[in-house]
Amino acid sequence: GPLLTALRDRPTHLQRFPDGIEGEEIYQKRVPEKHPDYLHTCRVTFPSGRTADALKVTHPSAIAWAAQMGTVTFHPWQVRCPDTDHPDELRVDLDPQPGTGFAEARTVAVDVLKPLLDELGLVGYPKTSGGRGVHVFLRIRPDWDFVAVRRAGIALAREIERRAPELVTTSWWKEERGRRLFIDYNQNARDRTFAAAYSVRATPIATVSTPLTWEELAGADPDDYTMATVPALVAKRGDPMAGLDSVAQSIEPLLAMVAADEDRGLGDLPYPPNYPKMPGEPKRVQPSR
Repeated sequence: GPLLTALRDRPTHLQRFPDGIEGEEIYQKRVPEKHPDYLHTCRVTFPSGRTADALKVTHPSAIAWAAQMGTVTFHPWQVRCPDTDHPDELRVDLDPQPGTGFAEARTVAVDVLKPLLDELGLVGYPKTSGGRGVHVFLRIRPDWDFVAVRRAGIALAREIERRAPELVTTSWWKEERGRRLFIDYNQNARDRTFAAAYSVRATPIATVSTPLTWEELAGADPDDYTMATVPALVAKRGDPMAGLDSVAQSIEPLLAMVAADEDRGLGDLPYPPNYPKMPGEPKRVQPSR
């Protein structure tokens, strides 16, 4: 089914709630040493340089095993095994900050991001996050490393911010964001993952991170997409992400924007705190310090 398509051959982390969503949450990156023979794994390297054998989903039985272990949400990497160093997906995370919500994320996606992608000749596939955000995936050729794909994502985010500065921020520091959407550019960094398309979220109504057409997104309410409603929706109208793998795009248009930003004096942005210091990265010191 569509969840298998979304996970296939990707190293996948498991968000588990063995005692139900009110109980303890376990975020599992490694497959236990003792596991069924039918499970496949995939070696990934974390920013620290340490490695792990993550679950590689190749068959519905792997999803069933994870569910039986209390997995609610699947978090796939943006790479496919065995090449776990070159993403085949660029991800845009429209993350509402306090005082904003899904309506703002939807507006920015449909009215700002989609026209920008059209101008660049790029195709993006939107989905609800299952919470208040919107995720947009671009299938790309696996010709660039995480550093290049992340920088491409930063350039895209900065251009969205230029076009809607009152609605959008790329500031890593929460104190600077205000009541705006944060485009979490670090979701394109190594070992940062999204909920998979068609993954259930740990919410009281079991919302599902649901792919939509751009037209559907324009009028969407994320609470309409739940474990109770999404199977019938997909059966009726198919999977809007069915064409995602049919085109592998170049990020060269975005890398040209990176170069233009560099000419403006706009270089890299901070990585998350658990990453080693990266070449060209600004100091990780919040402005008020």
